[in-house]
Amino acid sequence: MRKSTLFKAVAAACTTIMCLGFAACGSSDTKSDTSSDSSSSSSKSSSKMNQIAGVTATGKPGEKPAVSFKTPMTVEDNSYVVLQKGNGDQIEEGDRICTQGIAINVKDGSELASTWEKNTPDCSTVVTSNTSQMTESYYNIFKDQKINATLAFGVNDSNSAGTSYLMVLTIVSKSKDLTKATGTKVLDVPADLPKVTLAKDGKPSIDMNGYKGSDTLVSQDLIKGKGAEVKDTQTVVAHYTGWLLDGTQFDSSWDRGTSSSFSLDEVIAGWKQGLAGHTVGSQVLLVVPPDLGYGNKDSGKIPANSTLVFVVDILAAY
Repeated sequence: MRKSTLFKAVAAACTTIMCLGFAACGSSDTKSDTSSDSSSSSSKSSSKMNQIAGVTATGKPGEKPAVSFKTPMTVEDNSYVVLQKGNGDQIEEGDRICTQGIAINVKDGSELASTWEKNTPDCSTVVTSNTSQMTESYYNIFKDQKINATLAFGVNDSNSAGTSYLMVLTIVSKSKDLTKATGTKVLDVPADLPKVTLAKDGKPSIDMNGYKGSDTLVSQDLIKGKGAEVKDTQTVVAHYTGWLLDGTQFDSSWDRGTSSSFSLDEVIAGWKQGLAGHTVGSQVLLVVPPDLGYGNKDSGKIPANSTLVFVVDILAAY
């Protein structure tokens, strides 16, 4: 389901300290998807990243590092340095990495922000050669790292204060997203619900089975995954398709050929309530009544007062 219909309030730009030069964030290294020429040009320029000199880090790999440099100093956007080599598993293509971060003001060395104290690592980055998701330069840097490596990136912030800082990231874990629901097929699905069939690649199709909808939320496992339980504050990676009660499909990530990521704080209430508590790897049938969807307003292809039916494969949660 596209952001214009599924998301209530998606942030327009990266605002956390984790926003670097990845394709989802604005920077001079970010690739443009407007034309192949611009992507080619960006790819060539992104392969040249200057090294930051004069910055060191001490401490046990995998723990919060003590970072030192002579102040004041200046940094360039998308410059970098590997401060500590990792001692864990090698990062591989397609790994989702979790990083703890520190933002350090290069003018006076003060700490601007840190995720270490509250143990809130950022797990939004997938290390992939797919240049629509990660620029070539960052891919080349991260693919050569191991768990517990610490890297620093230069950021010339464009805010009114003109703050320039080092974004110091320590890779603390990695995982692989699923490509479709995997687990145990649920055999006792109520017979009066819509019937779902799956293609070999996992794409669902639906027979409404004479179903007339529900005044309350229906959240039914079709496949029970073996992963961690999803919390209602997390970001979920999912494949999904949505239909109206008459069987009209209005959106599908399968048709776009790529999964979608969304915070459960930024979706319709029926998704937040309906996916929380299920496990990664599960496939969930959601029936969302209008009051937990888009209510009495049209939304894209969705008419006002529509009951919505979704099949959602939960591929990851972080």
